[in-house]
Amino acid sequence: MIATKAWVEAQFPLIRHHESLVYLDSAATTQKPEQVINRISKYNRQEHANIHRGVYDLSQKATTSYDQVRQQVKYLLSAQRDEEIIFTKGTTESLNLIAFSYGMPMLSEDDEVVLSIAEHHSNILPWQQLVKNKKAILKYLPVDIEGRIIESAIDKVITEKTKIVSVTMVSNAFGTLQPIASVIKRAHEMGAVVILDGAQSVPHQKVDVKALDADFLVFSSHKMFGPTGVGVLYGKYELLEKMIPYQTGGDMIEYVEEQTSTFAPIPQCFEAGTPNIEGILGFGAAIRFIEQIGYDFIYREEMGLTKYAYDQLSQLNHVQIYGPINIEDRGPVISFNVEGVHPHDVTTILDQDHIAIRAGHHCAQPLMKRMGLPSTCRVSFAVYNTTEDIDRLIESLKKVRKWLGYES
Repeated sequence: MIATKAWVEAQFPLIRHHESLVYLDSAATTQKPEQVINRISKYNRQEHANIHRGVYDLSQKATTSYDQVRQQVKYLLSAQRDEEIIFTKGTTESLNLIAFSYGMPMLSEDDEVVLSIAEHHSNILPWQQLVKNKKAILKYLPVDIEGRIIESAIDKVITEKTKIVSVTMVSNAFGTLQPIASVIKRAHEMGAVVILDGAQSVPHQKVDVKALDADFLVFSSHKMFGPTGVGVLYGKYELLEKMIPYQTGGDMIEYVEEQTSTFAPIPQCFEAGTPNIEGILGFGAAIRFIEQIGYDFIYREEMGLTKYAYDQLSQLNHVQIYGPINIEDRGPVISFNVEGVHPHDVTTILDQDHIAIRAGHHCAQPLMKRMGLPSTCRVSFAVYNTTEDIDRLIESLKKVRKWLGYES
């Protein structure tokens, strides 16, 4: 189908229900289209059964539907095998899984793990715990004033001692696109594996793991129109074979004896317990929605909104914008501050006008410290947003300083 803006907007019941709401926090979580909500409801109303256990028809059908979503993710990422797709609770669990299951057996004392200063805390804390446990070394790629990894530093930081490099593709705080190709090239030259945090990229653009030569990629369903509690870990099969199980229990075993057990094959050995079946089926519906409208449509709409918002914000006195000046160098995210007003006060005032934005350190305190910022306001866009939403944001921002007693 050829998607139209009007058709896309009409697919989101929450947006329709709250006519006065301007929702500009899609980097935190996106709203869900009707077909995702309906798919979850259909499973619960007509198809509910556990998977990979029952031989009866209802269970077999649920298992087939569940496994089909794994295939959808494979095709979405251009992965080579269904088994390279592991379902998790989200990006955070995916990163913890890699740190434990790959990092624990593969890392030795004095080996190096390299991150960037621009990382979300979820891509910092698992590695801090790992290097502490293994007596390894944690290093950081520096970033410039726009939050971009400094390319001239890549060869200096990633060395022959580096075993793991884990970096975000797009900064969740500033929307900065990172030079991923340069990072991957250097890491592979040094024999290191590369983990890509795609939480802020997969929802907005086609990510081809084969073309990138990514070793691992992680992302979440709820940032791409799907349910919460569902994440993806993509890993090259030959690397997954080297990993130990992250959690143990039901559905990830082959045979259990009193003293020993053998584990199920990949990917089942990394998916212990009953999964979030309804969430994963809803995620499959979200992928179908993205395929319906197309990544070209998503990119065009979101970048148009980002440029419009950037231009309008730039015209406001007392507003400081952070991140890339060139719109082509950022995702659909803009961080800013209003002079003399704490970001939490800004968001509270905007909320009076039913405008929802994010304020805080955005789970990126090392980046904020590098920029000399305790916190910022953040607006982020999705295909259901409009230029009218941005106009309302601008009009509300014009009132913020006056509301607090400033003359202008």
